Amino acid sequence: MPDAPQPAPAPQKKSAGRDLSAAIGVGVGLGAVIVASLFVVKAVFVGVIAVAVVVGLWELTSRLKERKGIDAPLVPLALGGAAMVVAGYVRGAEGAWVAMALTALAVLVWRMTAPPEGYLKDVTAGLFAAFYVPFLATFVAMMLTADDGPWRVLTFLLLTVVSDTGAYAVGWRFGKRKLAPRISPGKTREGLLGAVAFSMAAGALCMQFLIDDGSWWHGLLLGLAVAASATLGDLGESMIKRDLGIKDMGTLLPGHGGIMDRLDSLLPTAPVVWLLLVVFVGSG
Repeated sequence: MPDAPQPAPAPQKKSAGRDLSAAIGVGVGLGAVIVASLFVVKAVFVGVIAVAVVVGLWELTSRLKERKGIDAPLVPLALGGAAMVVAGYVRGAEGAWVAMALTALAVLVWRMTAPPEGYLKDVTAGLFAAFYVPFLATFVAMMLTADDGPWRVLTFLLLTVVSDTGAYAVGWRFGKRKLAPRISPGKTREGLLGAVAFSMAAGALCMQFLIDDGSWWHGLLLGLAVAASATLGDLGESMIKRDLGIKDMGTLLPGHGGIMDRLDSLLPTAPVVWLLLVVFVGSG
């Protein structure tokens, strides 16, 4: 007797690849802390930025040492990074640049206490870390100095989150054409279009109703820029993680990975939003 035909296997459902319940819970908790500190006392939110910067530097330097044997000096980076954020808030762009220069000098000098082997790669990684994490984060602190600073920061955060959400939702449902398969196989061109559409819509609403003297068409341009910078930031960190051979920068945030896995799209977006808000409505 011939074998009976076997039933076709049931189609597999798409998986998000992470614990969504944990990710949502952690995301809501972080959002509550951020919003509470943002609208209660500005200085408290500056402290939140500084803590995030220090933890992010710790994650980045730890992974560099574990995977590549690169010993970027954490102590001057952490102290200089926190000082950079405060300087950006108190003295603006000038203060941020001065703090960045002093942090770079501290990295060069601190590494001299160790043997010379590997000096160049260690200080190069340290200078990269100083620019990538704390210097870019100072633009968030500089946004906060405006009269409507909390609303500017909230707009920055909302647009970045909405861009990421739009990319995920549209890409997961409709994504077929890969955006950058060698860097991040999960990203699709359809997802990028979703990021642009969601971010532009949110930008129009935020600029019209949250920002003093803002206009909806400002928001369209701002949303487009955020979608581009957030996507590039995500791809940039994916390049770093692929080079290091890791999936996440850390395990501090269940469902998300580490702090750096949440800062990847925020950091490069901060100077873009700061600059466009200054161009559109002034420094406040």
